[in-house]
Amino acid sequence: MNSTKNNRRIENKSSRTAAFTCVCRASSFYEKSPHYKSNDYIAPRLLPRFLHPLIKSKRIRSFLLKKIGPKGIYEYVIARTKVIDEIFLNAILNNFDQILLFGAGFDSRGIRLIDTNEKTAIFELDVTTTISDKLKQYKKRKIDSGKVLYVEIDFNIEKIEEKLKTAGFQYNKKTLYILEGITMYLNESTVNQDFKFIIESAGKGSEVVFDYIYQSVLEEKNLYYGEREIYQRVKKDGEGWTFGLLKGGISNFLQDRGLELIKHLDSHKLQEKYFQDKNRNIVGKINGTHCIVHAKIKD
Repeated sequence: MNSTKNNRRIENKSSRTAAFTCVCRASSFYEKSPHYKSNDYIAPRLLPRFLHPLIKSKRIRSFLLKKIGPKGIYEYVIARTKVIDEIFLNAILNNFDQILLFGAGFDSRGIRLIDTNEKTAIFELDVTTTISDKLKQYKKRKIDSGKVLYVEIDFNIEKIEEKLKTAGFQYNKKTLYILEGITMYLNESTVNQDFKFIIESAGKGSEVVFDYIYQSVLEEKNLYYGEREIYQRVKKDGEGWTFGLLKGGISNFLQDRGLELIKHLDSHKLQEKYFQDKNRNIVGKINGTHCIVHAKIKD
């Protein structure tokens, strides 16, 4: 996996977007509303202790998230976490041999959703800085990192195949590939390389879940709820977006890569699934720039 982007902040310091996702998950853990409540009990433990009383207070939590988070992104992170948690758990229940998380950030599914006696091998692939910061927090908070295999990679010069082979990843095994919050930060060539690796390494019954942004967001057309705010935020943080897909283009994208669609969720479908009350009122509006895709390897 190579990148044409040099000197990006994410290569030198722990990702700000990964940290923001952790803040969102930690805040969601303290929510009372079933629409906003999630079960990532590890995320709060990864945050500085001074933040705990702030995110536990509903009033302060709401104020902080509005100040630091673009419109609808908190809701999107909550929905995405729930979607991928469900897919992750189904992979465990269906005896997948491996789960590989690309750019895992401060995700903790390999700890909170899997018992140590499970047979599924969990691999987390990320830059050295993020993995290092994560493991330091685990050690500091006395969190057992379990059976997760952490694979450090320099995306500019190292190949996924070589790094994973050394870590014990096996080809032709039933594998779930998770690319959460990563495709939009890559260039097209790198995305193609990643999916080429997935197809070449996957065994029968393997699946992939990933999210992406619309191509029009990169063109700053401002067509979707919260688009301008989130685009400017990631750009300001030195982690600007570089890859997107045309609206309606997911079928061709998957077909060209030997994948078959299981589920495609845009912001409207996510709102209906996670933020619609019993009277069919939307209680939380999701940022409209992202979609989530769940697909399987074609037989």
